[in-house]
Amino acid sequence: MRPMRYGACVSPGNDHLLARDLADAAGQRLVALRAASDGGDPGQLRRDGDRQSHEFLAAQLARLRPGDALLSEEGADDPARLAASRVWIVDPLDGTREFGEPGRSDWAVHVALWERGELTAGAVSLPAQGQTLSTAGTGVTAGTGVVAGTGVPAEGHAAAASGDGAPADGSVPAEAKLRLVVSRTRPPAIAVAVAAQLGAELVPMGSAGAKAAAVITGAADAYLHSGGQYEWDSAAPVAVALARGLHASRIDGSKLRYNQADPLLPDILICPAPLAGLLLAAISAQRHRLE
Repeated sequence: MRPMRYGACVSPGNDHLLARDLADAAGQRLVALRAASDGGDPGQLRRDGDRQSHEFLAAQLARLRPGDALLSEEGADDPARLAASRVWIVDPLDGTREFGEPGRSDWAVHVALWERGELTAGAVSLPAQGQTLSTAGTGVTAGTGVVAGTGVPAEGHAAAASGDGAPADGSVPAEAKLRLVVSRTRPPAIAVAVAAQLGAELVPMGSAGAKAAAVITGAADAYLHSGGQYEWDSAAPVAVALARGLHASRIDGSKLRYNQADPLLPDILICPAPLAGLLLAAISAQRHRLE
């Protein structure tokens, strides 16, 4: 994670730097828009945030990568992207609900690049926290000590999330208690069931990007979701997680695939690699029980 570079220019060359700087710049604009709203209509603020961030990202990508295609939550889906070799997948404002709530920091900007079947660059900007995670670099600075946007202390989980000291078989030390970040408005039944099986704690949070960031930085141990997501919700977080050596998959363990005709991508698991086996086994057991 790196501090956001306020006032920074967008890097036109390297795709990793471009993803990072575009996410930074869009985030800065959203912070300014939120400040200018100053307690105004939250619905209008959310609409303006979605629209203005999309327009900025779309214009910059059209200028700097004119031959690339774009898939954005806030833009019309052009089927021509399916024949493109490079597609930018963006969520101009992930966590729109939280963006409209004063004081919440669990909202994000996602910018990812898909090339010929793989995510090759990405960035997740957390503007209200002044931080951006990206594939431009794999170093992680010390976090804030809380799970983003919740005020929940994160002590004791960084080592587990990095894999340091974790058992090779992916089991959880007896003294540890897994922390699963889940949607604050619609925690999935599978996550509730897995948490009950493993004696884990559910940590509600907005924005898929903020939840993934909590795992990437070690503030939480896993992000488990099922239902109601699309490619733009996870592409950038997954690109960063994979670049940091974390596990990222569908909840059945299969590969997350992007630039599909139907962008629905409803479930995801992000966690440290040593925990993947344990969590996937628990998910499988609970899916059979819930069916």
